[in-house]
Amino acid sequence: VHNGFSRMYGHTDELWGLDVHPSMEQFVTCSQDKHVHLWDTNTHQPIWSKTIEDQGRSAGFHPSGAVVAVGTMSGRWLVLDTDTRDLVSMHTDGNEIISNVKYSPDGNFLAVGSHDNFVYIYAVTEGGRKYNRVGKCTGHSSFVTHLDWSTDSQYLVTNSGDYEILFCKHVTNMDTVRNLQWATSTCTLSFNTFGIWPDGADGTDINAACGSHDRSLLASADDFGKVHLFSFPCSHPRAPSHEYSGHSSHVTNVAFLHDDSHLISTGGKDTSVLQWVVA
Repeated sequence: VHNGFSRMYGHTDELWGLDVHPSMEQFVTCSQDKHVHLWDTNTHQPIWSKTIEDQGRSAGFHPSGAVVAVGTMSGRWLVLDTDTRDLVSMHTDGNEIISNVKYSPDGNFLAVGSHDNFVYIYAVTEGGRKYNRVGKCTGHSSFVTHLDWSTDSQYLVTNSGDYEILFCKHVTNMDTVRNLQWATSTCTLSFNTFGIWPDGADGTDINAACGSHDRSLLASADDFGKVHLFSFPCSHPRAPSHEYSGHSSHVTNVAFLHDDSHLISTGGKDTSVLQWVVA
């Protein structure tokens, strides 16, 4: 990652929602300012912006890139057409923060992680335009913070506010879990990410993690304005990292572009988006 970066401003309130387009040089952000922006990484400008009714918290692209789901602070989540920014679908699960919205790799399911301790599972049809709730993952005793799908779209691994790791689709054989291949690596607590935690850190010091698509790098976002870059997997305690500064407040999210050429990071109180060159 080069120390040089491009600074892009577009939000005016706490910013957490971020995801990258599956095949294009684009990414989406959503914030508590009730705005959703689809960004072009080459121009550093929004392709479009949309105002929504609720404060935004999380975002996730369908594998086709045709739609993007947006989770809000109120328990509502919606789906937008990425070409027209039109509202495709809207649903409500509980009345608490939707911390994660993530499609399965095959595009047939959407996992909706909530601060009500549940993960809601929806069947997705018509290319991301129709949704039918088919299940709910239970077991957490605190709010859901992160989740990842397995590459076969059959399993979920989830983290919670009290530092639990759970697997959706009841698994008691830990060898099965260890041998699973995960489509993404965004859980801050997992077999592959334990090493990102420094000595003396508590469970709130690292807000996000993301593995590169070529499975060589792992980025983390911390509460001290820093982005760290590790080798992947990062399973040894206190693993060495490169540290990068740029944000003036806690870093809330990180994501590699589809080709791993850039890393995107978002700031909470500074509401900024930084684009880092990966080299």
